[in-house]
Amino acid sequence: MTARPHMPSLLRSLSARLLALTVLFVMVSEVLIFAPSAGRFRLSYLEERSAAGYTAILALMATPNNMVSDDLERELLNQAGAYVIAMSRPDGAKLMLGSKPPPPIDASFDLRERGFFMLIGDAFETLFQGRNRVLRIVAPSPRHPQAIVEIVIDEAPMRMALIDYSYRILALSIVISLVTAAFVYLTLQWLLVRPMRRLTESMMAFRENPEDLSRPLPASTRTDELGVAQAELADMQAKLRAALQQKTRLAALGTAVTKINHDLRNILTTAQLVADRLAGSDNPEVKKMTPTLLAAIDRAVDLCSKTLTFAREGPPVLNRQRFPLRNLIDEVGAALPAQMNGQQVWFTDIAGEIEVAADRDQLFRVFSNVGQNALQAGATRVAVSARRADGNLVIEVADNGPGLPPRARDNLFQPFAASARPGGSGLGLAIARDLMHAHGGDIRLARSDAEGTVFELTLPVEG
Repeated sequence: MTARPHMPSLLRSLSARLLALTVLFVMVSEVLIFAPSAGRFRLSYLEERSAAGYTAILALMATPNNMVSDDLERELLNQAGAYVIAMSRPDGAKLMLGSKPPPPIDASFDLRERGFFMLIGDAFETLFQGRNRVLRIVAPSPRHPQAIVEIVIDEAPMRMALIDYSYRILALSIVISLVTAAFVYLTLQWLLVRPMRRLTESMMAFRENPEDLSRPLPASTRTDELGVAQAELADMQAKLRAALQQKTRLAALGTAVTKINHDLRNILTTAQLVADRLAGSDNPEVKKMTPTLLAAIDRAVDLCSKTLTFAREGPPVLNRQRFPLRNLIDEVGAALPAQMNGQQVWFTDIAGEIEVAADRDQLFRVFSNVGQNALQAGATRVAVSARRADGNLVIEVADNGPGLPPRARDNLFQPFAASARPGGSGLGLAIARDLMHAHGGDIRLARSDAEGTVFELTLPVEG
């Protein structure tokens, strides 16, 4: 017996994978958000430095000769964090703070050029810069856009500010991802994982003991896909249990019939000999009742033989060969009564070129059972036709009988339960269905009313 599989541990469970994937996806989203945010932060930093430089340069405009003392100049440059501050006005006038020459400039940036990817690239260049660069920044004046402000600053303070901002974004991203993952985890655990575990455990329990009725799958009030799956699984298990119980009963019946078959045949043989002797009696009453008795004994013997054969038979073993279908149908008609009330009974409307690849003897049994059932139900005409549809060969067997009663239609292909006539075993259509399934086809009741009954048999077309 195959060992029962174990449910996965917490670290290998679906919940853990969902949690890890949620954290990963949130972090990826935060990285995608961080890139433009870092570019915007760097731009804002440089704009603030340019605005501070513009404020510092205004001190020159307040003096008559646009000059300030060295101490005030140093103070203004320190407040702006710049080596040099210069401003060009629309009238051509230029103002500058910083009498000493600045260090060599490593890079220049014009804030008037604000491309999206340019800002992101400059931000990451600053983050991964290993040394302090001297930057020349060109920006429009915050008060008068026509005036241009130029400043020379160190990159290191901006880099430290950008790193600090990145750490804050990282911490916030971790918190957001964990909170989001927790909510997603709890939601999926409630909506998906727990119901899936119940379904899995139910399937495992059903696999261990399909006939155990003590652990049915509980009903679900959910209307989503999992609710439908649980309802369908519960219905399938119930039907399979019923089918297994019926198979068990049939197996027990077959075993019992096999054991009593010999004794039952001896009893029926004795009864048949006595009935034969009674048939020779001169008593009119005895002669009148003897045919009925003989018919009853014959039906009992026939039922015993059919039941034993059905119980002993395993899956059909097919000997496939290709042959014309019309020839087979004609042979079936020849084996049945040729006429009833002086009228032809069996009609074949099948083209001669239609061939099938099947077991000829088994297919003969199928059509013979269907034909005999029709005649025994009261039909006086049976017509067989064939057509191709959706890659299959559809064979239609139509009769003009009185139609099947409701009880027979409800259990049409159930052995011992679908007979429409007294004394019938109900095995003919059950055997026909099994043989059609073995060929990869099927048999179904297409119509049954007062005008007659129509069965449709399908066979796959090969070649």
